[in-house]
Amino acid sequence: QALTCFSDFTEMMRALGYPRLISVENFHSPNFPLVSEVLLWLVRRYEPQTDIPPDVETEQDRVFFIKAVAQFMATKAHIKLNTKRLYQADGYAVKELLKVTSVLYGAMNTKGVEHAGASEEDSSKFKFDLGSKNADLKAARQLASEITSKGASLYDLLGKEVELREARTESIARPLEINEAEKVMKIAIDCVLEQVQKTKDMLNNVALDEASLEAKIEKRKLELERSQKRLQTLHSVRPAFMDEYEKTEEQLQKQYSSYLEKFRNLTYMEQLLDDHQQAEQEVFE
Repeated sequence: QALTCFSDFTEMMRALGYPRLISVENFHSPNFPLVSEVLLWLVRRYEPQTDIPPDVETEQDRVFFIKAVAQFMATKAHIKLNTKRLYQADGYAVKELLKVTSVLYGAMNTKGVEHAGASEEDSSKFKFDLGSKNADLKAARQLASEITSKGASLYDLLGKEVELREARTESIARPLEINEAEKVMKIAIDCVLEQVQKTKDMLNNVALDEASLEAKIEKRKLELERSQKRLQTLHSVRPAFMDEYEKTEEQLQKQYSSYLEKFRNLTYMEQLLDDHQQAEQEVFE
């Protein structure tokens, strides 16, 4: 049954266009880098714009990566993954990976893909990504609404052209009075001078604000220098109980290694028990 499961997994991955060859020897021992690479490839195959970080160097990064992938699959694809088996990164992790690959493989068959061994580059030529078109769609909708509003206002203005034409002709035919024109020009000059004075006042205020900001920046620089000196002093001082902390941390690491070994053995024995019970049930039936 395990060989059949692994065979289905490799065939589906090859059909989906995975660039590497996967063999059963890759999962005889825990191989977390390969499992994380396959998971990230499947997630990006499902949604290319995903932002799951690919860092799996430390233990915390691996735990965060597995949780992020499981949460993504549960919310986006409604696929429930066993995080413990994925973290084991052995043969049991293949069953969890098969849940995702079977969904993608079924979707590919539904769309009528004829060549299961096509490469990912060939299949990506005909893939339409709606996520990259969202910005263009919003811009097109905004332009359409602006065109509609501009057309309506232009229609209203053209409707008033008959009245405006008469008023415009009357204004052009009326003789120009020098005194009235001079009065209008003086009013316009006074308005311009007032705007110039307001602009000068604003520039003066900007200069004052600039001086105030420079003083604040200098004060912050002094505070930063004092904080850096204090930080260097704290770095040079060894904290209390540090030796005891390091010993405890070393013991904790050993206990954790022992826990992982026992947990793996327990999972293996549970699997053997399930297989034995299933075999007895088949014989009984």
